[in-house]
Amino acid sequence: MEKIVVTERKEKSSFVTYIYNALMNEVVRNGGKGELVFGEERTVLNLLTVPAVKRELRSVIAEILGIGYKYEFLSRNLNVALPKREKKLLAAALIAADFEGDKSFILGKLPKTEEYAIDGIYAFRLNALREKWLRILNYIPSGFSVSDLKQFCEFLVGESRHKIYLKDGAVFGENFTRLSRSRLLGEENPETEIILSDAGFVYCLGEVDASLGDFLQKYFAERAIFS
Repeated sequence: MEKIVVTERKEKSSFVTYIYNALMNEVVRNGGKGELVFGEERTVLNLLTVPAVKRELRSVIAEILGIGYKYEFLSRNLNVALPKREKKLLAAALIAADFEGDKSFILGKLPKTEEYAIDGIYAFRLNALREKWLRILNYIPSGFSVSDLKQFCEFLVGESRHKIYLKDGAVFGENFTRLSRSRLLGEENPETEIILSDAGFVYCLGEVDASLGDFLQKYFAERAIFS
């Protein structure tokens, strides 16, 4: 067993809670334990677990940095006059387009240690990644429109072979694991979850509410399969 400590600023406690929810079943299954501590300035996750879970922990920390922190960076720096919903979808699409590469870079920068300060990793180890994100933003014109967003999403969908499933407003991956990365953008939402998943095909199991159905028809067209 290894002792591992993960910390984050109090205002970003939801990121540490995300790790706890993602890993605790596996921690307990392997005979370990975990504890969340909400302090006045920082939130702390103490884990006692096996090396296999530590590898998964590193993967989840990379998700937080490559999705949650990147979304905050994009939201601050995206200079477009899109409505709030479409601006969030654009940010999610930009995250999905580069996520695997970003995650690989982040994993290579994570310290080989038993202590992870998420905000410290972002501030001191990911300068090159932030520069890359800024270069990408510089290619997006201030006049980027809703129709431009539709074309961009159509391109990403057309390039992807990933299948996801939608049931009762929840999104599931190809192995029917519940997907919840949209929580890293502030709230769980099926539209942003679908975009973040880099979906190429969406299989709808059962009824779909009208708003979500319109979203699927607009951005996925024939690649949204209704049953």
